[in-house]
Amino acid sequence: MGEYPLTSITGRGTGLNNAGLMHKIKIIRESIALNNPDKNDALDVLSKVGGYDIAGIAGMILGAAYNKVPVVVDGFISTAGALIAKGLCPTCADYMIASHQSEEPGHQMMWQTLGMHPLLNLNFRLGEGTGAAVAMHLVECAARCMNDMLTFEDAGVTNGLA
Repeated sequence: MGEYPLTSITGRGTGLNNAGLMHKIKIIRESIALNNPDKNDALDVLSKVGGYDIAGIAGMILGAAYNKVPVVVDGFISTAGALIAKGLCPTCADYMIASHQSEEPGHQMMWQTLGMHPLLNLNFRLGEGTGAAVAMHLVECAARCMNDMLTFEDAGVTNGLA
């Protein structure tokens, strides 16, 4: 679901050595060749090279968007689910909040494909939801500023000068 070379988007995860990375690229390449997913059809991509985790995430994002509930999208696998969800229903992206940019090389390209900019770039590569946990504090602060801060009028400020 993008136009990027496999070698430039496949990363080491939590610590593959060079041989492990080359094996990972080989397996992904073989899977794509064997299953031949149509990169322009999100459901075809999901059914041929996706997993239950990505399908579940995509479904959760679609359900949240249907109910007008924002979703914080975290790491690589969550972003893969977000790509599938947006491919199935482009407007669901309006309910996605990009938490962080992981160290995986393909993650930045996934955000670009989604047209999103993550809130954070803290060199995470953990895969444990840490980006979402940190980003939620920023989201909460932003919501409080929007909803709880006084306007100049409410605060009795007559001009912007001190």
